Amino acid sequence: QVQLVEFGGGAVQAGGSLRLSCQTSGFSEANYCMAWFRQVPGKEREGVATIGRFGDTTYTDSVKGRFTLSKDNAKNSLYLQMNNLQPEDTGMYYCAASPYTGFLPGLNRDEFNYWGQGTQVTVSS
Repeated sequence: QVQLVEFGGGAVQAGGSLRLSCQTSGFSEANYCMAWFRQVPGKEREGVATIGRFGDTTYTDSVKGRFTLSKDNAKNSLYLQMNNLQPEDTGMYYCAASPYTGFLPGLNRDEFNYWGQGTQVTVSS
């Protein structure tokens, strides 16, 4: 059974940092595309960053230079290091996985089959 569990959310002031983790089970991250999405009430879920099987990464423009996505296949874990957080980064952050064996740079939520329950990130000004 595929499971994704997110950790690491919290409340910080603008300029602060958080590191999100996603612990997975039931599949091998080495063979999946992984991603982080975020959502605020009333808005659609948007892609933040994605990583392919071979480590290719892409980021939405608003987080480039501030967020870093990485994974540890041996630990079945996905990470999102978030620096210089801003109030517009506030939202529920979701880990997602797709069995696609290539790379999904489009950050399209419809391309991801499996989702975690989310972890809340709140950034105050």
